[in-house]
Amino acid sequence: MNRLLLILTEIVTVAITGSSVCALPTAAQIPPPAKRTTLVKITDGPELESAKDNLAIIRWTSNNPGGSDEHYGVVHYGTDAKNLSETAKSHIRLNPTHSYTVFRVRVEGLKPKTTYYYKVDSVDASGASDGVVSPINTFTTP
Repeated sequence: MNRLLLILTEIVTVAITGSSVCALPTAAQIPPPAKRTTLVKITDGPELESAKDNLAIIRWTSNNPGGSDEHYGVVHYGTDAKNLSETAKSHIRLNPTHSYTVFRVRVEGLKPKTTYYYKVDSVDASGASDGVVSPINTFTTP
């Protein structure tokens, strides 16, 4: 009876773990968040990646802002350069081992054949700005 129980235990262990060696699970090897960068700079862009009559994708690259891994790329936009009252944001998870971060934000609900003005920013999970805001740029939907 004990030999049968041992064989059944081995079969269940292999079925569950994929191995006949049963080890205790360990904590995931997740690195800690990168130290918050004192000076975040946009190193490429922002630029219009693509546009349709009702949406646009804005892309830019900055040095890695560090801090919380949870971040958002933010686009403030509108049809008047002095009134960028609309906001679009996209979630991103920072890679603490990379020296840069590429942000891509989808801006929806646009009108066709309309010129939009925009500036970009990035914020951490609490909503605190990384301290970098682009100059105002423009694009026109097809």
